[in-house]
Amino acid sequence: MADFDLGTGRDDVQLRFREDEQASIAAVTVDSFLDQTDAEAVRIEPGDDARDLLPHLARLRLVEVNFPSYTDGRGYSAARLLREHGYTGELRAVGDVLVDQLRYMRRCGFDAFAPERPLDEADAAAALERYDHVYQAAADEAVPIWNLRHG
Repeated sequence: MADFDLGTGRDDVQLRFREDEQASIAAVTVDSFLDQTDAEAVRIEPGDDARDLLPHLARLRLVEVNFPSYTDGRGYSAARLLREHGYTGELRAVGDVLVDQLRYMRRCGFDAFAPERPLDEADAAAALERYDHVYQAAADEAVPIWNLRHG
């Protein structure tokens, strides 16, 4: 389990599951990122196409994916797309992140969380450890239970 570093503001990281130093650079919009050659951090908003970033993954240190509402699931797709195309930098979920979404977000490739409202540490730990098996492949390395049964 990660060490919990409770943040105090909207973009403060509360949970982080990486060993490297936290990226503390400002993220720019996707449009601004594509217009620059030296930006290393980007924030994906709902409606942005994460595929626009694929040719630039090598220079990215941080990708923030904004969840303005917990009901908007487009950020999950963006995260998985980036991971499946080889992005290895910090992938941070920001905004309306709920404790019961953490495990699914981790499976899609998120490794840092900056929720707009702090999450209870015990609830977060329980949510991340609740299930021993998964039913489908994702961006993480968990082996689906059907594959465990049928090799």
